[in-house]
Amino acid sequence: MPNPDDRLARLRDHLAGAAHLAQAAALLSWDQVTHMPSGGAEARARQMATLARAQHARWTAPELEELVVALETDGVDGAPLAGDDAALVRETRRLLDRARSMPADLVAAISRQRVRGRQVWGQARADDDFASFAPELRAMLALAREQASAIAPDAPAYDALHDLYERGSTAARVAALFDPLRDEVRALVVAIGASGVRPDAGILRREFPEAAQEAFAVATVREMGYDFTRGRLDRTVHPFAIRIGAGDVRITTRYRTDFLGSALFGTIHEAGHAMYEQNLPAQHVDTPLGGSVSLGIHESQSRLWENLVGRSPAFWERAYPRLQAAFPGVLDDVRSEAFVAAVNEVRPSLIRVEADEITYHLHVMLRFDLERALLDGSLAVDDLPGAWRERSRALLGIEPPNDREGCLQDVHWSQGMVGYFPTYSLGTLASVQLWEAMARDLGDLDEFLREGRFAPLLGWLVEHVHAHGSRHEPEELLRRATGAPLSSEPYLRYVRAKYGALYRLA
Repeated sequence: MPNPDDRLARLRDHLAGAAHLAQAAALLSWDQVTHMPSGGAEARARQMATLARAQHARWTAPELEELVVALETDGVDGAPLAGDDAALVRETRRLLDRARSMPADLVAAISRQRVRGRQVWGQARADDDFASFAPELRAMLALAREQASAIAPDAPAYDALHDLYERGSTAARVAALFDPLRDEVRALVVAIGASGVRPDAGILRREFPEAAQEAFAVATVREMGYDFTRGRLDRTVHPFAIRIGAGDVRITTRYRTDFLGSALFGTIHEAGHAMYEQNLPAQHVDTPLGGSVSLGIHESQSRLWENLVGRSPAFWERAYPRLQAAFPGVLDDVRSEAFVAAVNEVRPSLIRVEADEITYHLHVMLRFDLERALLDGSLAVDDLPGAWRERSRALLGIEPPNDREGCLQDVHWSQGMVGYFPTYSLGTLASVQLWEAMARDLGDLDEFLREGRFAPLLGWLVEHVHAHGSRHEPEELLRRATGAPLSSEPYLRYVRAKYGALYRLA
């Protein structure tokens, strides 16, 4: 007879088995988009479906339900659970109930379609051929609707899917944040356009050899705190960070020899994600409590390092001479002030991942609008390219010349990640809120950047965000770290001050 008081140990052992299956799937997913030959797609889809079924079986096993019920009812040694033990059981219950709501066949079908969808999307993007991707998108949306209906039959489908990425959030909550933010952002873009200040963005579009870009990016993110003994950098079509397991958090990037910003800021962005994953609580490894709490909090980390550090004038006071040395003769005629102005140019553009930190929100809002319409069927998949061009004109004032730079630019919908896009803006807002709280605790953060002292910044984030894993709900975590719920006001203060100075606004 098992000892009833070792239930927590048995729970952790069961959860570790589920985590290891997920990590094996993560490794196969990483391989698919970095090294796998295209001919391996069908076999990889079957492999991923098998792993998905095994994970689902682990999460729906009767013994897991029995353990959770016993711990919820009896606690340990006759005492109710408290602290991290209570949080672990709470998080396990949430994920267990979700898993039990999903039929195993649906779980496997989604996994297979993700592999196929990503593979077809990659080729369609390269060929600028939306028609070849449309059937895969229709199939993925049908599965997403099934998933939403299974996990939350009484909730709007979009809310059910969005909650997978941002717990407790809804489309209505996102819209309540986005509606005033959209007006403020567009007004600021108009003011900047009327300022007469025109940074020379051509500085970033000279010839930058790929090997030198990689060396500089690696040195930069290593100095910021990304641990290469527990990670690596590879190339892919759409950059991402991925946790394979404890001690193995990988990042990817893409290089353009005719544009410095893509790989440089993309690598910093992904390193921000990875530093979060590298510093999640080790004592809860392989359990839900040791995972990231939400995609919005995740994005707050990547956007903080990319924008508040990487695009800061103070950061480049020290980094710019190093950049010039990394590319001999390329930037010798460019003063640091001109370079800072170029990397902070505000100009509506076509590609989300290369957008400035103000118009970036408009890219997110475009996708938020369209994916809701795709999900509820008010927008047909075949009409997506035209709707994308129309929304791009309305929000950004520009129209993509092709689908590669329009509706095919992002990987997310090929993976069924409907409801994900709002987290980019939610994370951007949270990043500034965290930055303000960090400044209250540490003092003048520009001084840290000028001196290249990143350890105190990372240390603060570890203490107030990373080390908590999923112990608290996302809103509670942010409130504990900053003293306030999520708001757009800190972000708006920041961009008004920064871009008011850069563009000499009154």
